[in-house]
Amino acid sequence: MIHQQPEGYYAVPPSGKGAGVLVLHAWWGLNDTMKAFCRQLAENGFVAFAPDLYHGKVADNIPDAEALGSALDANHLQAKAEIAQAARFLNQRVRQAGGGLAVMGFSLGAYYALDLAAADPEHIRKVVLFYGSGGADFSSSRAAYLGHFAENDPYEPGANVDELEASLRRAGRPVTFYTYPGTGHWFCEPDRPQAYSPAAARLAWDRTLAFLKAGE
Repeated sequence: MIHQQPEGYYAVPPSGKGAGVLVLHAWWGLNDTMKAFCRQLAENGFVAFAPDLYHGKVADNIPDAEALGSALDANHLQAKAEIAQAARFLNQRVRQAGGGLAVMGFSLGAYYALDLAAADPEHIRKVVLFYGSGGADFSSSRAAYLGHFAENDPYEPGANVDELEASLRRAGRPVTFYTYPGTGHWFCEPDRPQAYSPAAARLAWDRTLAFLKAGE
């Protein structure tokens, strides 16, 4: 069965093929920054797809983003179903490459990335988290985990990150978490000038590419 492309942003490398990376956006929505991450992944040989969980809506300030994020979480079963559909679509496009999918989540998207890896262990092999955590039953997960976290983050306290790391280790999953000194939430997003840290963002991205390419 051919799955129709869901609403979202699709980026393919020049070769036309590569391992798949599902990108789950932050509470701002599928904005130009998230699309740029997809294009950077494609330039590095990955097939990237970012589902639009807000269906065309994008926020550029915190109150609007909070409202959109809260509405999404209130309808989280629908959001999870749309993410699962996006994973099926991407898996069908890249299955010739083998090796399963990676999922990358930013802030709000990190919670859903963790959930997907627990819910679909057959397909999700790698998880990359940017300043976001979440709870799930990881006992059936078959993924390796990489996390990038801010040192000063009121949205994602260090205790949450420590708890997530402990949960993943108890489940026997490979996990590497980094905390970036002097950074705050959104430090990898250039359209957040109050938070963006170019040096930390470059390091996190280099580590992400190395993680995604390992074993390919």
